[in-house]
Amino acid sequence: MFSNSSLMTRIAIGKGLGLLVGVLGFIFVPYWLPDAGLMLRWGILLWYVTFGAIIGVHGVYDRLPIFDIRLPCWLRGAAIGAWLNFVLVFFAHEPMQAMLTAAFGTPLSPFWFALEGAILGLIMDIIVTKAAGEGEAIAGR
Repeated sequence: MFSNSSLMTRIAIGKGLGLLVGVLGFIFVPYWLPDAGLMLRWGILLWYVTFGAIIGVHGVYDRLPIFDIRLPCWLRGAAIGAWLNFVLVFFAHEPMQAMLTAAFGTPLSPFWFALEGAILGLIMDIIVTKAAGEGEAIAGR
């Protein structure tokens, strides 16, 4: 898709995908949590831009060095996305729990957002890898 397979291309595509997800979150959060303030909405937008950048930058790693086996992009993206959203829940536990309660009508653990992060990370990493490559091809070695 892009003729320039580089780390910066991966990061730019990841940030673009993150911006898309973040804008959707910015727009739709008030439907799930009507009293969501602008700080929460802007936080979601900026979080997913950062999320996409981190997915992009980790494309350098295409092998597990301890076991010397290939690390597929779908596993790498899912693991990073799940971890990022798992950590996010610790910072925004109450608003996330309120959002899930409002959306589903019953109290749910906000740690379900880790699954959402895994799914988004998987999708983003597959797209970014197809568009800009991975491993030594982008590392500049």
